[in-house]
Amino acid sequence: MQSESALRLVWIYPDLLSTYGDQGNVLVLEHRARARGIPVETLHIRSADPVPETGDIYLIGGGEDRPQILGAERLRRDGGLQRAINRGAAMLAVCAGYQLMGTVFGGEEGQPVPGVGLLDVSSGRGRARAVGELAAEVDPALGLPTLTGFENHMGVTRLGPGVRPLSRTLVGTGNGDGTEGCYAGRIVGTYLHGPALARNPAVADLLLRWAVGDLAPIDDTWYEHLRGERLAAVLPR
Repeated sequence: MQSESALRLVWIYPDLLSTYGDQGNVLVLEHRARARGIPVETLHIRSADPVPETGDIYLIGGGEDRPQILGAERLRRDGGLQRAINRGAAMLAVCAGYQLMGTVFGGEEGQPVPGVGLLDVSSGRGRARAVGELAAEVDPALGLPTLTGFENHMGVTRLGPGVRPLSRTLVGTGNGDGTEGCYAGRIVGTYLHGPALARNPAVADLLLRWAVGDLAPIDDTWYEHLRGERLAAVLPR
């Protein structure tokens, strides 16, 4: 039974889309909430299960082509995620999960596959795989520091007028047009692994603020050490 006062995290389809350690994003949110005295309940929703509509923050990760197609089909048919977002829930969608939140993405042979339609983006296959470290400057409207992460994808993502770029790339490929990721409402989409929230705790706190409001400060020593180490490895001093 869920407590009405607990922060509800929903990890979507770990049996299909959890290839690159993106479950770490769930763990970071759990830790940063509990460090502030916020009780947390986490649901791991497998692809055979209905997606609950009562979550506060939803997360979905990366994966291969076939699981991505299956995930999109099941989310479209289920409708629970769409209803949750429409009532104001927050979401972090990573890599394959980011692509399938859009209107269309490239399938196993590059064929167009319908997405869930929660983000005004469309994705296809690029000519070469983007693999390696990525650093990007976040949209100033969000007030977040430089992003750091690891990308591994062949996607090229085009942003429609209904979204804003999450950041501008300094190193790496991202969407393929000089931007990385996007955001709209309370949804953040990104190609960043690492996991993304371990490297970018300010993004974790953005999601938490969207869900619960103002946050008390906590000790970020470990996170900032990791951030500094990875950024120093790819950005000129």
